[in-house]
Amino acid sequence: MIEDKDITKKEDQDLDDICDECKNKDESVSQNLILTGFKICKSCRVSKTIFPI
Repeated sequence: MIEDKDITKKEDQDLDDICDECKNKDESVSQNLILTGFKICKSCRVSKTIFPI
C-alpha cells in the first residue's frame, strides 16, 4: 500500500506541467513529456532546437 502511494506521488510530480528549463507552468510540458520524454515547454523546445548548446 505504501509503495502505491509513492508511485502516484512520483507520477503527479512528472505531470505537474512545470518546465524544467524555465520553471513556468505550461500545458505543452505534458505533451512534450509524452512525445519526447523531456519536461520542457514549447518555447524552450524551440530554443533548444535552434540553439542546441
